[in-house]
Amino acid sequence: MTMSALGEPCVLLKLGEIVLKGKNRELFERRLIGNIREALKPLGTKVEVRRRHGVIAIFLPQGAGAEQAAAVAERVADVPGLVWIHRAWRVAKDPETVLKAGLELVGESEEAKRGARFAVRSRRRDKRFPLRSNELDRLVGGAINDEYNLPVDLRNPELTVFIEVDRDEVFVFTDGIPGQGGLPVGSSGRALVLMSGGIDSPVAAYRMMRRGLHVDFLHFSGIPFTTSESIYKAYALVRKLDRFQGGSRLWVVPFGKAQQSIRTSGQDRLAVIAQRRLMLKTAEEVAHRIRAAALITGDALGQVSSQTLTNITAQDNAVELPILRPLVGWDKTEIMAEARRLGTLEISELPDEDCCSLLAPKRAETRARIDDLKQIEKRLDAEELCVQLADSIQEYTL
Repeated sequence: MTMSALGEPCVLLKLGEIVLKGKNRELFERRLIGNIREALKPLGTKVEVRRRHGVIAIFLPQGAGAEQAAAVAERVADVPGLVWIHRAWRVAKDPETVLKAGLELVGESEEAKRGARFAVRSRRRDKRFPLRSNELDRLVGGAINDEYNLPVDLRNPELTVFIEVDRDEVFVFTDGIPGQGGLPVGSSGRALVLMSGGIDSPVAAYRMMRRGLHVDFLHFSGIPFTTSESIYKAYALVRKLDRFQGGSRLWVVPFGKAQQSIRTSGQDRLAVIAQRRLMLKTAEEVAHRIRAAALITGDALGQVSSQTLTNITAQDNAVELPILRPLVGWDKTEIMAEARRLGTLEISELPDEDCCSLLAPKRAETRARIDDLKQIEKRLDAEELCVQLADSIQEYTL
């Protein structure tokens, strides 16, 4: 029986914009490695995470197989801050072993069985290695061509063999999983998402996780005038998104009675914007309590009547915390495509009694005046009401 030259399975992680962070790069990489370790804990596989120049290598315990490497790769593909995840093989650091490993790896691939066009891409991070990158390309590529009679295509190969020469070993691999990109969750601080059961807010939450924010979620329920269906949806959406950050928290505000007060204020056309402002004021109060530095909404400019530029300005006026709107320039088709990719679209499309349906006037105001809204809030004693609402929240732990 011939001994395999492929050595041990491992996982290589390629960094994105973190490498541009200069003197702060160390902080971002430490945060990312911590996130990777947390993400892998549920797998129960004891791994060793090592940081290299522009690469993070995950080494599996002795005796681990390709299946465990695949599970690790699939899990870390959801961790923001990584652009590529490669299931690789760690081989001995000599040209002969690298050559044998490249041949073996190609021989096991489905592409080689189809006679695919191939290329070899080498990178020599350790300059002490006796062969330069282009010499290693020619050595391994020539042997593959001789052994399997595959055509070489350096511009548009169907199969690429990657060889990376590191300080202590050589990594050989052929494929990769696209990562999430962006920054490590937690590197930009903490924010609070106003989480409806709709399509937009889960996508907005993900986009801000990708920019390094750790987010908590605040859902406004129409209880006692609606059922708990919207809470179930919000919970399911948060669970779906939690794979990108871990440790997510969902807070639910029983908002029905406050909505009833707004409805009886006599300002039918302003009711939706008045409700939005009260939601934002309540969210700001909750954010202060959980030490979140910003609010996040799924607003997209002009998508509905409450999201005209005038109405968005009126909502910003309600609070002092910044309101982040990552989808402000997206159209509905783009948002739905992203929701489908994230796996939240199917949940968002489930029927429920949304609290906003309680205040749906025949004709909504598209150019709300801030002074008129402040008059409504004065009659409602909105500042005191938002504190009472924040006091009534319930936490739903995942």
